[in-house]
Amino acid sequence: MTKATRPTDSEMEILNILWQKGPSTVREVHEILGENKDAGYTTTLKLMQIMFEKKLLKRDTGNKSHVYQAAVSQQQTQGQLLKRMIDNVFNGSASQLVMQALGNHKTDKKELDQIMEYLKEVEKKTKS
Repeated sequence: MTKATRPTDSEMEILNILWQKGPSTVREVHEILGENKDAGYTTTLKLMQIMFEKKLLKRDTGNKSHVYQAAVSQQQTQGQLLKRMIDNVFNGSASQLVMQALGNHKTDKKELDQIMEYLKEVEKKTKS
């Protein structure tokens, strides 16, 4: 993912909606965005057009209303953004990121159990 195609915060909001909801019209995305922020319809439309040009979205023009869907996977995008953040903010240290996240976020028992289980799996893989 190049700097030119890296999603902005607003683009990430749209991608998250499309990853969760699936293919959607601009109006559908705009309605969901409107639940949490005040954005004009034309702003949402322009953002999605830019995202299409950046190849972050695919567009189906077969209907009267264009239907958009994410052209990038959630897992790949999150992984690339996380790697960049670890490199730039935590000087390449994933452990610093994890300690910072756990120290600044109220983590419940279920989340901690999931993290512990994941760490056990990672440890097994490194021993193999």
